[in-house]
Amino acid sequence: MLKRLVVPGVVLAALIFPPPDRSQTDKPRSSAPTEPGLDGWGRPITALPKDHKSAPAPRHDISGIWDSPEMGGIQPLGAKQVPDDGKPEHRPPYTPLGLETLKSTKPSNGTRSVLPGDTNDPVFKYGDPQGFPREDLYELRATQILQTPQSVVILYQFGKVWRVIWTDGRELPKDPEPRWFGYSVGKWVDDNTLVVETSGTDERTWIDRAGRPHSSDLRVEERFHRADRDHLELSVKIDDPKMYTKPWVALDRFVFELQPASFDVREMIWSPSEYERYNQLIGNSASDK
Repeated sequence: MLKRLVVPGVVLAALIFPPPDRSQTDKPRSSAPTEPGLDGWGRPITALPKDHKSAPAPRHDISGIWDSPEMGGIQPLGAKQVPDDGKPEHRPPYTPLGLETLKSTKPSNGTRSVLPGDTNDPVFKYGDPQGFPREDLYELRATQILQTPQSVVILYQFGKVWRVIWTDGRELPKDPEPRWFGYSVGKWVDDNTLVVETSGTDERTWIDRAGRPHSSDLRVEERFHRADRDHLELSVKIDDPKMYTKPWVALDRFVFELQPASFDVREMIWSPSEYERYNQLIGNSASDK
């Protein structure tokens, strides 16, 4: 049972499992969260060869099953571009209110980490959805994107959740009811780049695993750029004038590789009952037992 647990503070997939075998380039390719080198149906996974030459990207199309071959989407110390590693250049530009709010969060990763059993991370303490933009900034794994004439639908592996990005020309709501994943609208700015704006996110969520806060004024910009047929780049920018003095980049051109249409995305769900068992064995304060 515990092998499927997403363990806060200890990223099992990154620390325990070796990288997938890349010797077979005619098989599905990606990274798996629990079994090394296998997809959800137990089939081998490989990456594109380094000398692979991809075809041009189709116009206005980011659909497909995408994954990062290097498992860089885990982001255990917070947003990939600004990890909570103690380096001054990785410190977001907090306002005084942002700094005060930051003090109230107790992550179990990063320089401010507490024991997993003592965290107040709303995902691991209460079982809340991690929400947005954290869905992009923690455990960003295999992702399936579907398109319709009116929308783009993103299916995330972690939490087995989805988002709808409306591309039918509507504007963001002016005074929305807060949502875990907010409200998203997208616009094609060129043949291969979709820019998405999101607002209306629930203030109870954290921006990332490091406990960076946000207010109801948060605006998130995502840029999905399909560089060629086999590669998709995602960038994420945070703009919240109550918490930060200026916008900052949380993810910069994070690269996904296209997977075969037959690729099965493995289930990856945080379970409160499994987490309780983890804390009994590992996560709570150390003892002599």
